[in-house]
Amino acid sequence: MPTQEFEGKSLDEAIQNACDAFNLPREQLDIEILSKGSSGIFGIVGARKARIRVTPKETPLDAASQRAKEVLAEILKYVDLPTVVEADVRDECIYLNIVSNGSGLLIGKRGKTLNALQYLVNKIVSREMGKNIPIVVDTENYRSKREGSLTELARQLSEKVKKSKRPLTTGPMNAQDRRIIHLALKEDQGVRTKSKGEGTLRRVVIYPVKKNKGQTNSVAEAETNA
Repeated sequence: MPTQEFEGKSLDEAIQNACDAFNLPREQLDIEILSKGSSGIFGIVGARKARIRVTPKETPLDAASQRAKEVLAEILKYVDLPTVVEADVRDECIYLNIVSNGSGLLIGKRGKTLNALQYLVNKIVSREMGKNIPIVVDTENYRSKREGSLTELARQLSEKVKKSKRPLTTGPMNAQDRRIIHLALKEDQGVRTKSKGEGTLRRVVIYPVKKNKGQTNSVAEAETNA
């Protein structure tokens, strides 16, 4: 983690400046006091600011993030492409981004290669850490683009279902893509969604709902049936 120095009129002010800069509470910072400062004479002559050196403490998620980055970089050595792996931790999830000129090869058809990389990294890191840690592997913002296209597909299928009054079924989808469809339509009171099938052939079925029933999809159903 990066180490930075901070100043303040007092130690408390210097520490608060560090907390604000790192957006972390005091308990999650390693603080080294470089100077306690001095108010000088009458608070004017000879006054010196307090100065500290601060490093954020490493959390278990930080350690997992570093390990995930190393694992993915090691796997990518077998790909004949120059790559750089960037890691970030947000909302209790690890995000790994691959920077490369050959992103198309890394993504694969409908993201199959990228999903395989994500699966491997998740399995290895979760096993080593002794618990499941959500890890997302991305490149060229593919995940966001894919989510956008699937959300639009879900809305189009929903309109067709409401007009025809008949259910429609998507093609085979992985769990992540199915979840996007479920969540995209969970507030649509005209339809409900459910996953059907086994393994790689699992699909999402979109059913029409009669208006007078006032039914809504729920996140619970989406999560259970994904």
